[in-house]
Amino acid sequence: MNFETIEKLCCPFDKSDLTLTEIKRDENQNVEEGFFVCKSCKRLYPIIKGIPIMSPDEYREFDLEKPTLDRWQKHLKGGEFVNFRLESGN
Repeated sequence: MNFETIEKLCCPFDKSDLTLTEIKRDENQNVEEGFFVCKSCKRLYPIIKGIPIMSPDEYREFDLEKPTLDRWQKHLKGGEFVNFRLESGN
């Protein structure tokens, strides 16, 4: 995912700004893996193979996303992935 596209994205639910956490870039410096978190509703949108998963909650599959987010646990900074949202750690 290139940075020109990233700058144009907002949360599809409440149109709030997104915070990007990069995990891996490709040889062209595009984001290959990472995730967005909405500053308002705290929904987490993973970027997998350069593609952001920004579908409505009812069309997302928690069981498919969870293994990837488990692998990225250190990048969640103590937060927990619950109901497609990043909840702060205690």
